Amino acid sequence: MSDRGRPTPRRRQRPEEKEEEEEISSSSGKSVAAKGPPWWSEKRIWAAALAFRVANALLIQTYFNPDEHWQSLEVAHRVVFGYGHLTWEWKKGIRSYLHPLVFALLYKVLGFLRLDTPWFMAKAPRLLQSLFASIGDVYMYKLSKLIFDEHVAKWALFCQLMNWFMFFCITRTLSNSLETVLTVVGLFYWLASSGSSEQLSVASRKLGLFVAALSCAVRPTSAITWLYVGVLYLIRTQSRLHFLFFEVVPIGILVLAMSCLLDWWMYGSFTIVPLNFLRFNFFSSGGDYYGTHPWHWYFTQGFPSMLLTFLPYAVIGILKSKEWRISGLIAWVLGIYSVLGHKEFRFVLPVLPIALIFSGYSLSVMSKPDLLDVRRKSRPGNKCPSRVQLAVLFLVATNVPMALYMSSIHQLGLGFKLILHYSYKFVLPSQRGSEDVMIYLSKEAHKGKVRSILFLMPCHSTPYYSTLHHDLPMWFLDCTPSDTKGILDESDRFMIDPLGFVMSMFTNSSLPSHIVLFSSEEKQLRELLISYSFDEIKRFFHAHFKVDRDLQASVVVYALT
Repeated sequence: MSDRGRPTPRRRQRPEEKEEEEEISSSSGKSVAAKGPPWWSEKRIWAAALAFRVANALLIQTYFNPDEHWQSLEVAHRVVFGYGHLTWEWKKGIRSYLHPLVFALLYKVLGFLRLDTPWFMAKAPRLLQSLFASIGDVYMYKLSKLIFDEHVAKWALFCQLMNWFMFFCITRTLSNSLETVLTVVGLFYWLASSGSSEQLSVASRKLGLFVAALSCAVRPTSAITWLYVGVLYLIRTQSRLHFLFFEVVPIGILVLAMSCLLDWWMYGSFTIVPLNFLRFNFFSSGGDYYGTHPWHWYFTQGFPSMLLTFLPYAVIGILKSKEWRISGLIAWVLGIYSVLGHKEFRFVLPVLPIALIFSGYSLSVMSKPDLLDVRRKSRPGNKCPSRVQLAVLFLVATNVPMALYMSSIHQLGLGFKLILHYSYKFVLPSQRGSEDVMIYLSKEAHKGKVRSILFLMPCHSTPYYSTLHHDLPMWFLDCTPSDTKGILDESDRFMIDPLGFVMSMFTNSSLPSHIVLFSSEEKQLRELLISYSFDEIKRFFHAHFKVDRDLQASVVVYALT
């Protein structure tokens, strides 16, 4: 990180370039090199970003990762309404209540206003996250402006809004989404301290440290990012002891104490969540239970898939800007996460905005020759698009359809499905049926048509009480990690032998009023369900392509007649 507020100096204009700009300005009535219009005030940028993210949140209708519901909304629903499932992580104390309580406050307001209807329960949490996401967009713009200049910041904001994975993930209620916003905000205040007066510098740095500590409280692995930032500062500064003992330690202890007190109150016993989290995920490789990837996955598949067509522009921006300390943060985070066996796209989401800043820098460099060549391009008959216009068209054409498809599953023509198939295989599942079925069951339960529900599908395949919002019996196949290796959980036993598993379950327990399952298992269970007087009442489209098991094309609902 540079000590200066703007570490990359602007290129000094040659006299002939300045004269040409002035001539263009006088002939067109506008100055090409002039400062941006008033529209680019931070308030207007935030308003536009908020409107965009609200639309973004409303378009999200797919199921991405169980943690979006089971580690945030489900916990918040239990806190406010008194019923909801707590997964094994909450019994072992490796999750903090800080993040779920954000949504618990929202649920409290909805309940007080009697707005806890199926639509609001499904959409309101993502709308709240869209507010946080828009703040992240504004601070990404401010951070880009701080590192480079306003011209780069505008292009970086374009990249942030157009990137398909940011659209797909940032308004979801994952702790990683809030962590990403806090990381960008914290980095802005941290870097802003370099070019300020001494008093403002200390205040800005302390604010950055506080946001960093808050990010670590939300998700302890955020410490990976801030360890890099802190070590670089310690190498440069001469007042290392003062920085450590009068800034880092007091702020860290304050946030840790607040977080521990909150968790103590919620858990009912003293629990140090960061320690339990690190012990399970780092020291015991507990995360490997959910699958592992090769060490190079983030570099060869994960992060490139998230950037998609922004990748070459990010690489060019890194090389041209020579901001090695900032780009080094990306390499550091990807490298540290590569050591862990279990890997997911969302883990490295916090450094995606940093990579998009470099994409913005690359587009900014491409657009500068066009500013100085307005006269030639404005000649009659010369309609050839510029390099930057072609780049923008390319990025929009490759990211917008992907974002819309993965977020809401629009009906697509065969040609586009074939184009998307390769990317889909290496990216991630887009699953709509999991969301739709719970919204449907919520409405049916509201009408008194549902008494109990059994989910015969891999565990955590759908939202749960946080979307259903009715206190009635529900069961799903348990997948709690066993302390003994080789012991199969209910979910695995069901997938190996669906028919035998369900016959045993029906023999030893009472029948539910509704059963939810994937079409891939329905083929084996259909005759058995009919023999027990179950009829199909609803079928929801789920996915076009096979993900990690047989094609789960539909989610099917059976009801006891």
